[in-house]
Amino acid sequence: MTQADRDRLVTLKKAKKKVITQREAAEELGLSVRQVKRLLYALKKHGDKAVIHGLRGKASNRKIEERIERQAVKILSAPVYEGFGPTLAAEYLAKKHGITASKETVRKWMIGGKLWRANKEKVKQAHVWRPRRSRFGELVQWDTSEHDWLEGRGEKLYLIAMIDDATSRLFARLVRHDSTEENMKLLWSYLEKFGRPLAVYTDKASLFQTAEKHKRDEPGVEQDAVELPPTQIGRALRELGITWIAAHSPQAKGRVERNFGTAQDRLVKGMRVARVKTIEEANEYLTKDYLAWWERELTVEAANPDDAHRRLDKSHNLAASLSHVETRQVRPDYTLHWHGKLYQIERGAVTPGLRGANVRVEQRLDGSLAVRHGERYLPVHECAVAGRPKAPRPKQKAASTPRASRRGSDWDKNFDLKKGPKVWQAAQASGRRRREDAIA
Repeated sequence: MTQADRDRLVTLKKAKKKVITQREAAEELGLSVRQVKRLLYALKKHGDKAVIHGLRGKASNRKIEERIERQAVKILSAPVYEGFGPTLAAEYLAKKHGITASKETVRKWMIGGKLWRANKEKVKQAHVWRPRRSRFGELVQWDTSEHDWLEGRGEKLYLIAMIDDATSRLFARLVRHDSTEENMKLLWSYLEKFGRPLAVYTDKASLFQTAEKHKRDEPGVEQDAVELPPTQIGRALRELGITWIAAHSPQAKGRVERNFGTAQDRLVKGMRVARVKTIEEANEYLTKDYLAWWERELTVEAANPDDAHRRLDKSHNLAASLSHVETRQVRPDYTLHWHGKLYQIERGAVTPGLRGANVRVEQRLDGSLAVRHGERYLPVHECAVAGRPKAPRPKQKAASTPRASRRGSDWDKNFDLKKGPKVWQAAQASGRRRREDAIA
């Protein structure tokens, strides 16, 4: 019997002896008069133990059998459930194995089976959270996560995610490359499903911003900012009337970053249990299981029920905006070059002023090519590049020959200076001495 039970017993005995009234006893015990009458009746029938709860020291009628506990621990000990936390483990026990238990009960089971270690909570520095936007579609956070999503069972994949700031509604897809093309495809699907958001919030990656290049050894001299041309995604957002906002740190776009933390735990383990190996299976699981769970459990209602998304109208051509766009100049023969190929503008589309004009060339996501001059698209077809005339081959020079052979004479063959006559002997033999005598 505890001290509280003793105090209650003293009050009931005073009421039994009519030292105090039943109403006074009820006020002292914090109970109703009706409950005091019940306790007095039990005191008369069972004695002092009437103040002790009848189930004290007995197992709860709702206690789960030890057999089920052992079965749950054995299931969670399998390699496929390695790293599961109590919350996720409780969900999979109920969904896959029909064992229903609260996450706290599963936590106790896992601690007892040495599958989970209870950590002491650390006092973290308080962080001031930025308030959510008030309407769905005011701001969409957009980012990509590189992770071993299939844990070595398949090819390397990237998760591109777009999450609404007001409601945490998630739109995502697993892709093979974190490229402009894949990001444009996800944006296209988002626009068709929800419409045009007011703004998107991303990091300063090269997909969204053109960085100014500096030499490595260039001194840090302050210079005026140079306005650089937008990236393909930046241009597309401008054409669609969507504002681009750059985040200065990962913490600034914390909502999408926390989504990746959840996905790297729950999504990875879910695909492991489902034995997902291909990108098709991964996206199917992502859509039908993970995103459905996220929509059901983690989305919230916006403060303002109005939808800030804007509809796509006739002036918005997604195929044109969400493409690789460059400018080319029409040649005098009404052709233009594009990535090493020559394209001819059809004769019926030729108009005055087209020769030498700049045209917009769009490499669409489906692989087709579109050429636009002003507001009009020009039909083009690929043509063969005219072959250039071959330059005449230079004549080969004759092989060099020795100097003697070029003269065509071998007069100095076997000539030896030591065996030749002296200079004075040669002069004497030439008759020079005779001419001197004659003059004398």
